[in-house]
Formats: sequence, structure tokens, C-alpha cells
Amino acid sequence: MNTPTPDCAAPAVEALADDAWLLTFGAAIDPAVNARVHALAARLREAPAPWLLDLVPAYASLGVFFDPRRVAADQALDCLLREAAATEAPGSSGPARTVEVPVAYGGELGPDLDRAAGELGLTPAALVQRHVAGRYRVAMIGFSPGFPYLSGLDPALALPRLATPRTRVPAGSVAIGGAQTGIYPREGPGGWRLLGRTPLQLFDPQREPPAVLAPGDQVRLRAIDPDEFARLAETPWNTGQ
Repeated sequence: MNTPTPDCAAPAVEALADDAWLLTFGAAIDPAVNARVHALAARLREAPAPWLLDLVPAYASLGVFFDPRRVAADQALDCLLREAAATEAPGSSGPARTVEVPVAYGGELGPDLDRAAGELGLTPAALVQRHVAGRYRVAMIGFSPGFPYLSGLDPALALPRLATPRTRVPAGSVAIGGAQTGIYPREGPGGWRLLGRTPLQLFDPQREPPAVLAPGDQVRLRAIDPDEFARLAETPWNTGQ
């Protein structure tokens, strides 16, 4: 059930379950909307209510899970809406964490680079240069455990997904899908264009936290050669932290 609000700046509200609310701030991929989602998530994490169980930020929404044994659903919602109204403007609470991700482009590590460059009217080297120049932000984690959807891709580099997805994409593959860049933390299927691969182990269920990247993080890509890729892949601390 959507709950309309008189204030156009207030989020729309939907009950996900008896113990979860979804606050929606927009209907499109928009950096300002995504920044507001993360600003509210950060505010709620700073001094978490005793009934707060989990926060799941996405591109334009924030899922909030609460303990119904400790708070009534309407009371939790009232608190969330007050916090949303009091949240500072995005960007005013200090810089986000920046994580550098080394990427070896092309060849066996990036099998779609040459074709993608041709479709964009670029040389492979020019595509790599423009791709690493992007200012990326982890807009959300989804699809598979630890998979970061990165906003900030140069619009001129947007590419359609493959007509037939691969059944196997190697872990660490760095790809473009539509207007986004993403990194496959674990081997699995996928239909994004594979430009390169990072040697960093971005997800490990035995690690705390399991994922290196978190929503709201800034990501800086750095192009490396195959030799550095091989060296970093053999480094036991190759988590990017």
C-alpha cells in the first residue's frame, strides 16, 4: 500500500512485510536521489534505534527492517519519516570512503572490450581511458552477494546488455550494462559487457564484513597490466582495504 504525503520532498511509503517499510524517494536512476537514500541510511546507522534490524539502500529507495516485538509498525514509520525530514542535504556530512579497484582490461580478462569500443566508435585504449576516468559511487548492492552497481558511468559509454547472457562470468569481471558499471564478485551467469577484471577478492563469506564495497562508497578504477594482475591475484591481502 502506497501512502501519499503532502510534502513532495517526503518519501513515498510501502509496507514490504509486517516487519519492513520501503521508503521511495524517486522513480529513476538519479545521483541526487541516490545520495539522499544514502544520507538517510547513514543517519539511521549513526545512532540506531534498538528496534532497527537492517537497512537495504537501493538506487531510489531504502528498505528498513525492524523488530515488531520492540516497536509497532506505525511507530517505526513515524520515526523514519521524522529522520527523513531531518536528514541533512546529501554531501554535507563529509566525504565518502574511497576504494581503489585495479583493473586489467582486454584480452582474456576483458573479452568484450574490442567489440564494445567498435560499437562506441572508440579505440580500445580510448574506451579504457574514459572508463577509468569515471567518478563512480556504489549506488546499491544486489543481483548476487556483494555485486556493486556503480553510478557515474560516462553516458557516452552506455552499452546494451548481451542478447544472450553468458552462463559463466569469472569473479572480478568489470563490466558495463546499460548506463551502469558493475563488478562480478563471484563466478556466475551474466549479460553485461566484460571490459576487464580486477584481481581483488571483493566478496568472501568468511570475512567480516563479507563485501569490500558498501553502498555509498566512492570507487576509483585504476588500469593495470596482466603482470600486475597476476601479482596482485597471488597476494593474500588483496581485498582492496
